[in-house]
Amino acid sequence: MKSVFILLGLTAALVGCGTAKSKGDAASNQQNADSPGIEYVAPDSKGIQTQAARTSTIPEYLDLPAHIEADPTRVVHVFAPTGGRIVEMKVRPWDRVEKGQTMAVLESSDLARAVADYHKALVDNQVKQKALVRSEDLLDHKAISEKDYEQAQGDAQQSQAEVEAAREQVQVFGMDPDHASTQLLVKAPRAGVILDIGAAPGEFSQALSAPAPLATIADITSVWALGDIYEQDLSVAKSGQEAQVTLNAYPDQHWAGRVGVVSGAVDPATRTLHVRVILPNAGARIKPGMFGAIRILRSSTEGILVPAPAVIREGNNAYVFIGKGNGRFERRAVKIGRTLDGSIEIVSGVNAGETIVSEGTLLLRSAGQD
Repeated sequence: MKSVFILLGLTAALVGCGTAKSKGDAASNQQNADSPGIEYVAPDSKGIQTQAARTSTIPEYLDLPAHIEADPTRVVHVFAPTGGRIVEMKVRPWDRVEKGQTMAVLESSDLARAVADYHKALVDNQVKQKALVRSEDLLDHKAISEKDYEQAQGDAQQSQAEVEAAREQVQVFGMDPDHASTQLLVKAPRAGVILDIGAAPGEFSQALSAPAPLATIADITSVWALGDIYEQDLSVAKSGQEAQVTLNAYPDQHWAGRVGVVSGAVDPATRTLHVRVILPNAGARIKPGMFGAIRILRSSTEGILVPAPAVIREGNNAYVFIGKGNGRFERRAVKIGRTLDGSIEIVSGVNAGETIVSEGTLLLRSAGQD
């Protein structure tokens, strides 16, 4: 029985030693795979691209949340020149209108009265002008006195002035006095886009005392991008400085502009100032109310930028593959910095002039795990 116990003990010891040795070998292999200086050969080098690491200028930007507004100097609020009942609205929000285009039709008693006064003044003027002609003939034949002739002359001049005054009154309503009717045509004072409609057919317009305009027209061939900047960053934004605007609606596009002006007072609630960038908008793709960001250059430094696919991340660690020639590559741990437009800054671990793998790092990673 004692011999049996000894045999079992020796067997267990041998098994334990074998297991410990296997674990030790696995740990050693893993440590070697993770240690720097180990070279890998890709199973297929066709998908691997390399480039030399170069020192370049790395900009640091200040990004400001922004929104788009129409230029207030290009926005017109259209009111009816006189009161009346709205017969028809000929435009809708976001319609494109040209200068002089009819936007609304109103039935206006004020216009009807002005037209009637004009025609009355015309008739009265015709009578007074004929009376003046007769007075001139009678004066030539000594049939009336000089005083009577001067009275007829004054009446004719007064009637002519009344015609001009009545004509101007009709023209104030935007109508041709000689072809006007009781329907008032409200026309666009400038070309642009209809931002808003403030009336509907059947309503009674109160002219300039109305709570809202009939319509609002904006020329959006040029728009404003407005952002808020904190006072501690104010030195970064200066009038005339180059800026770049991106919009949520078009994430892959950028609009170049310049800082037009920075507001002269700090908002006491947000402790920010307004920054304005003027953007050309010939195609009207940028719409008022859109959200985006304004990017302004804060500073720039020299450093190494590599393409983002060149960097492999594992947890909090990052590494790249360095080309060693003859299809061999070394995995090297690096410290990364900022990410900028598809590139990553290498703070340490790579020197300028070294060859890095820019595409195909996953092939090398797979080779290292085999």
